[in-house]
Amino acid sequence: MLIHLDGSGRYGGRVLRPDYPIMTERLVLRPFAEGDVDALHAYQSRADVCRYIPYEPRTREQIADRIAAARAEVSEPGQAILLAVELGASGRVIGDVMMAWTSREHSSGELGYVFHPDVAGNGYATEAARAMLRVGFETLGLRRIIARVDARNTGSINVLRRLGMRQEAHLVQNEWFKGGWSDEFDFAMLASEWSERK
Repeated sequence: MLIHLDGSGRYGGRVLRPDYPIMTERLVLRPFAEGDVDALHAYQSRADVCRYIPYEPRTREQIADRIAAARAEVSEPGQAILLAVELGASGRVIGDVMMAWTSREHSSGELGYVFHPDVAGNGYATEAARAMLRVGFETLGLRRIIARVDARNTGSINVLRRLGMRQEAHLVQNEWFKGGWSDEFDFAMLASEWSERK
């Protein structure tokens, strides 16, 4: 389903829901299920995974609550689509991705993702994030999508660069984050740039 914001930035009040599952060459992106708790806990409970992302390591109970609250559609700014990422060949959940609708007026959104370290180096994060950019631009009809990342998170920075997102800012010690001042890199892409890359 392709539903777009009109040129004035007004939204028609419909629910925006991609057709699921979202298939890529090697991955399946789908809404969370109750049975995903253990798979998500395998990486969301790890301190090394949570080092550069907002939340602390999560318990099974916290993950179950998060799954219960997760949205597979959006109807107003401030909401986000949260999806599990499966390896197509095995069905194993290896990560999760997010596309938030951040502003109606500016037709903007934000991309996020986290993956199990065991699958690092295979390009899965890039493949899944590219699929979420497609959701943001082609399903939600966003004009601009950003991604914010801790400047020390070189793996995530490399993903954003491979996606063709443009680094627009380096915010120096802008946030007290998990016991210290952290720098932030801000990346962005416009719908026109997405179309050109396609």
